[in-house]
Amino acid sequence: MSSSPPADKRRAWSPGAWSLRARLLVGQIVLLAVVSVVIGTVTTLALQQFLIHQLDDQLIDAGHRSVAMSGGMPPPGFPAGDRRQHTPVAGPGPDFLDAPGQPPGTVGAIVTGGTATDAGVLTISGSRAALSAAAEQQLDGLPADSRPHTQNLDGLGSYRLIATQTQKGDVIVTGLSLSTVNDTLVRVATIFAVVAVLALLAAITAGILIIRRALHPLTRVAATAGQVADLQLDRGEVELPVRVSAADTNPRTEVGQLGIALNRMLDHIAGALSARQASETRVRQFVADASHELRTPLTAIRGYAELAQRDQHAVPEQVAHAMGRVESEAQRMTSLVEDLLLLARLDSGRPLEHEHVDLSLLAVDAVSDAHIAGPDHEWNLDLPDEPVMVVGDSARLHQVLSNLLANARTHTGAGTSVTTSITLGAQNTAVLTVVDNGPGIPPDLLGDVFERFARGDTSRSRKAGSTGLGLAIVSAVVKAHNGTIAVRSVPGRTEFTVQLPAATTDVQSQRTHSSDK
Repeated sequence: MSSSPPADKRRAWSPGAWSLRARLLVGQIVLLAVVSVVIGTVTTLALQQFLIHQLDDQLIDAGHRSVAMSGGMPPPGFPAGDRRQHTPVAGPGPDFLDAPGQPPGTVGAIVTGGTATDAGVLTISGSRAALSAAAEQQLDGLPADSRPHTQNLDGLGSYRLIATQTQKGDVIVTGLSLSTVNDTLVRVATIFAVVAVLALLAAITAGILIIRRALHPLTRVAATAGQVADLQLDRGEVELPVRVSAADTNPRTEVGQLGIALNRMLDHIAGALSARQASETRVRQFVADASHELRTPLTAIRGYAELAQRDQHAVPEQVAHAMGRVESEAQRMTSLVEDLLLLARLDSGRPLEHEHVDLSLLAVDAVSDAHIAGPDHEWNLDLPDEPVMVVGDSARLHQVLSNLLANARTHTGAGTSVTTSITLGAQNTAVLTVVDNGPGIPPDLLGDVFERFARGDTSRSRKAGSTGLGLAIVSAVVKAHNGTIAVRSVPGRTEFTVQLPAATTDVQSQRTHSSDK
């Protein structure tokens, strides 16, 4: 039982999946091959008809000589009074086979009463040879209409035969072999096939060069589009320095029209990106200014609230409770303003500190703080034997760890196990993972966890007044350190993975040596 090829393999062999070069080349070769076959076939058929017609003329002349000889008349070229010069050669077959001009392979027969009474063939040596009984029977049924007919004679091959009735009532049959015609046709077909193959090879070579040269402008346009596709256009100030060259923007050619359209599209994209960048810059500046200006009144509000709570017994209980709420909300709003200000600074590209940071030490401090903030959780720490060093801003990296642990504490219930681990990964990277066995993140929210003000309220409890900016800050800080962050979550396991460029090996070894001392 045969199995059909896979769908992807069938699609790969489908003409629709071929490149434009391949389709043009194959189309050219197929067209040339069809034209060659048609020309070869027509030429061979025309040549065959010409050669057969030429052979028929010779056959008619031979038939006339045979009839003249069989009637006792001298053959053409022999004077009537010189009949002695023509002495028949003894052997099977009629005497007219010995007539001058009869080519070797000529078949002659005299049919009397529908039966060949005397039949033979002229050999190459000039002697006569007998025909087989089957060949004689084939000559018996030939119509005596003086017209050439094609017949395959037993033991001799294909022949053109003509039968003419004499005045005596006998039928004179004369035949010439078609071997010469067939040999000529085979030779011509072979020569034509060889020439056609050579022409196809030459056409393939020339076609490859011509198509490559013709499509080279399209290749350059595609290369320009590829350069644009590799640019980071999602955020930040973006420039589109590449354009299709003037040589590939000729409006009279199809490739030039494509190049012009691509340049226009790039101009529109550049304008849109500039407008987007200007709008984002204004928004970031507004957020930064607003956050900076809000810090002063928030500080004043918290101060007055703390002052009012110093003498709680002098005010009614409801007023004291209200002032407590004012202080707590002022603290929450202060934290929100600080987070917004930090994100605005990161978005504006403000440089961070670049110093050697012991990531293992930061993890110890962060987990210790998390243990104090969430004593009802189980906090685990898995560190390598040697410190893991990175280059970056110590305060910001500590905030990354703190926010990841706070996210696990805030959105999981009591008794949840949270494990922080640090390893050295491939290509000189430091890998930080925070894993909890909580309820997990819903799949529809998994792609938005690093967006600003994203909250998983539907599945995780909301504690401590989460602002939804913690993971957004983590993502921004990690990207500012040329790192990556990813999350995987299923019920019972949520894992955040941060990868940061590790410090050089020399720094790692120096740090290890100093810690051993």
